[in-house]
Amino acid sequence: MSINCEIFDLRAFQAVVDLESFHRAAEALHISQPALTRRIQKLEQSIGAPLLDRTTRHVAPTATGQELLPLVRRMLEEFDGSLFALKEGGSQRRGLITMACVPTAAFYFLPAVIKTFGNDYPHIRLRIRDLTANEGLQAVARGEVEFGINLMGNSDPDLSFEPLIDDPFVLAMRKDHPLAEFDQIHWRQLDGYPLVVVDRSSGNRALLDGALAKHNLRLNWFYEVTHLNTSLGLVEAGLGISVLPRLATPQEEHPYLVTRPIIDPVVTRTIGIVRRRSAPLSPAAEKFIQVLLNVWKR
Repeated sequence: MSINCEIFDLRAFQAVVDLESFHRAAEALHISQPALTRRIQKLEQSIGAPLLDRTTRHVAPTATGQELLPLVRRMLEEFDGSLFALKEGGSQRRGLITMACVPTAAFYFLPAVIKTFGNDYPHIRLRIRDLTANEGLQAVARGEVEFGINLMGNSDPDLSFEPLIDDPFVLAMRKDHPLAEFDQIHWRQLDGYPLVVVDRSSGNRALLDGALAKHNLRLNWFYEVTHLNTSLGLVEAGLGISVLPRLATPQEEHPYLVTRPIIDPVVTRTIGIVRRRSAPLSPAAEKFIQVLLNVWKR
C-alpha cells in the first residue's frame, strides 16, 4: 500500500480513533475541528477508501481503518523514536524494532540473539510479538511488524522468505525417563507413554501430522495444549513426553530435561526471515538481522 500523506495526517487519524471523537481529537492536537476533518479526508483520498464511520454520537474505524491502524501506530512510533535519536545524538544509536516470531523460536533461541544484540546496541528497543505462523505472516503483510521469524511455506508473492536453519523435531523428556537411555528414538517407541502435543492451530502440529501421515504414522497423544510452556511444564513435572522442534527446547544443560533425535523419518521444519518485498527495513532492523544471522551460524 502506497500512502501519499503527511505525518500529521496519520496523527489525526490515530487521535480520532483513540479518542472516539473529532472534537476531543482536535483539542488534543490543538487544531480546529474543520482542519482535523480536512486531514482525515486527505488521508482517505490517499487510501482510496473511508477510514472512519461517523455518527452524531460515535466515531469508529471502518474495516479499512482497522486494517490501517496497526501500521499507522508503528510508523508514528518509529518516526518519533528517530526524532528522539537525532535529538539525543546519533552516537546513542537509538531506535525501535517491531518483529513477529513463532513462539517455538521465541522461547529459548531468541533471548540469546537479543542478549548479543543488546550488548552492541543497548539503546535500541525491541517489540516482540510471539504469534502463530499464520498470524505472524499476516502481521508482516499488513505492516504491523517490520519482519518475522517464521516457518517456511509462505506463498504470498508480496513477501520474501530467507531460510536460516533446518530445525528437526526432537523428543523432550525428563532425564530419568526410560527413553532417555537411547541415543536416538524411533517414532513407534513413543507408543505406551503419555504424549504431550500442541493443538492443531499450530503450524508445527500441521507440519508434523502431514509428514508422519506419509509414513502411516500418527501421534497418539494424551495431553493436547495450546502453548509451548505448558507442554514443557507437563514434561518437567514427569506427566509425559513431548515432540518439539529442537529450537523450542532448552539450548543449555537443563537440570531435569533432556532431548533425543527422532528418526525414521526425521521431520524437519525450516525457519527463516519473512519481510515485505516493497518495504525496506529500518537501519535498526537490519542490524538485528545481521546479529541474528551471526548467532544462528554458531
